[in-house]
Amino acid sequence: MAEDFFNLGKVSTYPLAERKNKVSVNDFVSLNQSFSLKGFLNSLPNQLIGIDFRKFLDLWARAVNKQKKVILMMGAHVIKCGLSPMVIDLIKRNIITAVALNGAGAIHDFEIACNGATSEEVSDGLQNGRFGMAEETAQVINNCWKDRGRLGAGYSLGQLIAESDYPHKDKSILAAAFESDIPLTVHVALGTDIIHQSPHADGGAIGQASYQDFRRFISVVSQLEEGIIINFGSAVILPEVFLKALTTARNCGFEVDNFTTANFDMVYHYRPRVNVVNRPTESGGQGFNFIGQHELMFPLIYYGILSELQGD
Repeated sequence: MAEDFFNLGKVSTYPLAERKNKVSVNDFVSLNQSFSLKGFLNSLPNQLIGIDFRKFLDLWARAVNKQKKVILMMGAHVIKCGLSPMVIDLIKRNIITAVALNGAGAIHDFEIACNGATSEEVSDGLQNGRFGMAEETAQVINNCWKDRGRLGAGYSLGQLIAESDYPHKDKSILAAAFESDIPLTVHVALGTDIIHQSPHADGGAIGQASYQDFRRFISVVSQLEEGIIINFGSAVILPEVFLKALTTARNCGFEVDNFTTANFDMVYHYRPRVNVVNRPTESGGQGFNFIGQHELMFPLIYYGILSELQGD
């Protein structure tokens, strides 16, 4: 049965040096002894996400220098990871010029401002019906949106916190946006947040406040040309809101084609990938997808963009 063994003697080869390769020693990570962030970023391998991350920071810095819109959409987990001071600092430096939160983000931000702590242990209260029943959170936010909802959910709550005597309002992203006069919008899905299960809740008021913010968000997105939009940790709501805002702006004749999108999350999700990174940039611009823990990735982009802008 000799015919069963293929004769490899006829195989032709060519010199290794002639082959086109995807990986080169020129792209390897470099060891930099300066221990600076710039040195770290420059030392990243010239491969895959190493290329993308440096390019993203460069595009972000260009947008800031050209005074283009930089929108941060963020899930509540960013606040729960203790990252609010970095978001606030980027707002104050005009490196972020608009913020979009989901309903939980507004709740955690409010509780940090007035209470200095947030994020209860769900299991502890679920069995006896105490989960989500903190009085002040539901009363203040719901009443704020009843009284001032026509101004929008984010603006009205930001104003309330900024003008309050809450002991930790300096840690509030909502207050920082209000004081810096940048748009901060809150996009609520009814039934998803603890304040909806309260006797203080008014579905009409919540809906009006959030819908005003959707309209405000469309206005922001209509100015996104040559800008940046970052989605940090919102798996469903904000990617969906962004897609509707973008198509509305384009439908009304605004040129929103050449911009950069970036999604940061701990795992791959369908909607951020297609609704933030892929679909919006099909007619121009580019999108990036980065995976990693929030408590590592946000400090990395915070110091990364500061380093890029300062040339350190």
